[in-house]
Parts: sequence; C-alpha cells; structure tokens
Amino acid sequence: MMSNGEKKDTRRILIVTAVEAERAAVLRGLGEEAAQFHVIAAGVGPAAAAAVTAATLAAGGAAWGTNPAASSAEAGADAADESTRGAEGGSSAGAAAAASFSAAASTATSPAAAATAGGYRLVVSAGIAGGFAERAALGSLVVASEIIAADLGVETPGGFASVDELGFGSSRSGVCARSASALAAALSAAGLPVVTGPVLTVTTATGTAATAAEHVRRVPEAAAEAMEGFGVASAAQHFGVPVLELRAISNAVGPRDREAWRIGDALQALERGSAILKEVLQ
Repeated sequence: MMSNGEKKDTRRILIVTAVEAERAAVLRGLGEEAAQFHVIAAGVGPAAAAAVTAATLAAGGAAWGTNPAASSAEAGADAADESTRGAEGGSSAGAAAAASFSAAASTATSPAAAATAGGYRLVVSAGIAGGFAERAALGSLVVASEIIAADLGVETPGGFASVDELGFGSSRSGVCARSASALAAALSAAGLPVVTGPVLTVTTATGTAATAAEHVRRVPEAAAEAMEGFGVASAAQHFGVPVLELRAISNAVGPRDREAWRIGDALQALERGSAILKEVLQ
C-alpha cells in the first residue's frame, strides 16, 4: 500500500512453497491479475528451499522462462515429484534443488546480476505448518515475527547450544516488520484467525511431546514449526531482499497423530490468507 506521490515498486514478489499442493493453494488465493507474484515449489526442507530460492533470485526469474506462471508451475511440479519420491525412499528433493540451482546459476550468480534482471522486492515463505499448543490452533494462520533455525547448533553435556551461543553465526532471521504487521492486521480485519510469533525451521519434524517441550523451552513464544523458512530467509538475506513467512496450521506440534491432521483445512486457510496477502502487498 502506497501513500500519495509514492512511486510504485514494479519489482516482483517471490513466494516460495515446498510442494505443489501449497503452490496451488497460493495461486488460487492470488487469483487473476497477479503477474507481480512469482510462485514456486522449491522442495521440502531448508536446503532445497535455500538452493532454489537463491537460484530464482540470482536469475531474476529468467531461469524459469518468459512466462512466470507456467514456468513456476513446471518447476513446482518437478520439485513436488522429487519430494514425493524422497518420502517414498527414492531420490530426494535435494536433487531437484541442485538441478534448479545449476540451471539458474548459469544465467546469473550475484545480487548485482539479479538487479540487472529486474529482481524481486520481497520473498515470502508460505505453506502449511505445525502449531504450538495454546499458540496457534488448527486452521489458523501464523505471520512470522522472526524465523529461527531451531536445531542449528550442537549437543553438549549441558544441553543444546545454538550457533549463536557458539559464535559461529546466527540461527535467527528477521522479517520485514512493516509488511508482517500490515499482513497480520489485514488478516485479522478479514475475520481470519491469525497469530504473530516466531516460526521455527526444523530439519526433522517434531514427533514427540518431549521435543515439542524442548522447542518451547528454547523459544517460549514460538507459534509454529515448519521446514523451509530459514532456508528461504538465508537466500533472501544474501541478495538483500526482505522476507516474510506465512503459515497455515495443519497439525499440532508434538506426537504424530495423522488422524488429527487437517491438511485440507490448512490449505484452504492458506488460500484465503494468500488473497489477503495480495491485497496488502500490491
């Protein structure tokens, strides 16, 4: 949203999902007249998310062809196929990520090149996620106030130590506070259940009450857990592009109870949230 006299930023917005079902939900929410948005499915996990996000930013979208909607659909389908085969014990999504990265890197490999190609003004990590008890209910939306790599560190006799504590870097990424605040307010005004808080990125989804409790101990205000946000944020940070994370809650963080999962409801919430995202960012 712009004030009077403010020049419109014509650069695109990159939305990164993990799999095709998430990408499709976002596209349904964006609807028609959404040429400013480039939606891709990068694969499952922070490594795939970082590689494909970086490749796309480096190429300024050029690596996906001249038709962003069609080319991102093809890329998303490929990534989704790879992630599905990985879950079944076949090749992993990392193979798709590596191939996508190599193709894009041959076109452009630096922030300067991305700027020359037109570039992006914002990157959004979007998809479904687990919600922490008493913070984010099933079917609700979470707008990240911070993106945290929850298991990036080492185990010590005294317990887990993050890379921040070790002095080896940071496991935390900030978000575009202005956009995050505007999005959360718009979602609430639209009558959608929404909370704002840190979203954790993990490489192994939580499956026990003990692990869930440990995450809460480390990050008491954590609202949700997903697997791609920190990878997307790391790539965006490398290119100097601000980031958001929007998650729709499909299950509770803790013991795996597939019968209690509400993936369909979460995808519908993601679709509705994406429609509001479009209104806020255009």
